[in-house]
Amino acid sequence: MTARVEHLVTSGTFELDGGSWDVDNNVWLIGDDREVLVVDAAHDATAIAEAVDGRHVVAVVCTHAHNDHVDAAPELAATTGAPVLLHPADDVLWKAVHPDRAPDGDLADGDVLTVAGTALHVLHTPGHAPGAVCLYAPELGALFSGDTLFRGGPGATGRSHSDFGTIIASLQTRLLGLPADTAVHTGHGPGTSIGAEAPHLDEWLARGY
Repeated sequence: MTARVEHLVTSGTFELDGGSWDVDNNVWLIGDDREVLVVDAAHDATAIAEAVDGRHVVAVVCTHAHNDHVDAAPELAATTGAPVLLHPADDVLWKAVHPDRAPDGDLADGDVLTVAGTALHVLHTPGHAPGAVCLYAPELGALFSGDTLFRGGPGATGRSHSDFGTIIASLQTRLLGLPADTAVHTGHGPGTSIGAEAPHLDEWLARGY
């Protein structure tokens, strides 16, 4: 049986470089009736645990370590017994949020995580953050893009630890060559598809998006 994708929206603040913004985050649960993997434990561990509904949590995967994507991760891990996984290049961002609690394991490009018999391929896609990753599930025709790719363009790169050229390279080499019908499940806002976004790369380059 192929895993299914469940969606939860949580609300809180994003804080970086001395600023604070109200945000809504997409939390993704991938799995079946027995087990799930959580992508980006944002803001509300209790609400996410309720959505898990007693199932075994294989892992809490952080697409990157901006506070709005990891602030609830330790509490959710403590509640469910699941490991928190993060690419080590984002340690500096993680420590700014959780200085006394390290992630439980590292994510690396090429890793394959499995939940409910479904493979999730880890793609290191730096730019929005140095340790940003996406999860690609070919069997589901789905990409979980964190803040690397949104409807209408790449994630923001105007703050510390981000770089526009790097995120463009990540999009060119890792994401935009995926099948056009791949559904993109984003870290904020509505979803999109690879086919809808790939034709606009030159526009993003021209405007330095």
